Amino acid sequence: YRNNVVSSLIDALADTFAVTQRLVGDEFFRAMASVFVRQQPPASPILVHYGAAFPAFVAGFAPAALLPYLPDVARLEFARLRALHASEAEPVSEAALTQALADPHALARSHLVWHPSLAVIESPHAVVSLWAAHQTAEDIVPVEIDCAEQAIVLREGLDVLVIPVGRGTACFTARTLAGETFSAAAEAATAIDASFDLGTTLSLLLQRRALIELRVHTAPASS
Repeated sequence: YRNNVVSSLIDALADTFAVTQRLVGDEFFRAMASVFVRQQPPASPILVHYGAAFPAFVAGFAPAALLPYLPDVARLEFARLRALHASEAEPVSEAALTQALADPHALARSHLVWHPSLAVIESPHAVVSLWAAHQTAEDIVPVEIDCAEQAIVLREGLDVLVIPVGRGTACFTARTLAGETFSAAAEAATAIDASFDLGTTLSLLLQRRALIELRVHTAPASS
């Protein structure tokens, strides 16, 4: 019975981390997943999100050390699973957006609330291209792996999107997702990426219905 349970959990991990499995082969993946399952069994009978700790485990799994990009591929795959099962949320209303944009000073101090499915992937390796190359049954296009890539993972309708973005867009989105103000995130993004275009970034995210709320903090009235 115990072996059957372990095997079922390994199968669940293989479904979630399909590209990770293809990169190392079935035998290696199942051996690695077996160690993970025994060290970190599920805390709940609901297995929808089982494997959240798997990317970090892969990063510390010595036999996988020769594939330094593997943990980030796993992070991308789990972000897609998380996005698929995230709760629904309506995008910010046009009226609220217009009101916020009408006061640049208040907007600078505002906090952006993103769709629950949104995640940012940043890697020193070309994991976005590597993941994309494995989404077809045709011959896999070679990927120059030692090239940093970033992406936004987001559910739009029933589809989970993986959208490649520049460093600035990834930085801005990640920092606002972590709770930084609009202006602080924009300044940080500009500092690391001279080509960062705030307008283009906002347009992309608004088109994808990713922004669900603008919490605008007005300055206190002076006495």
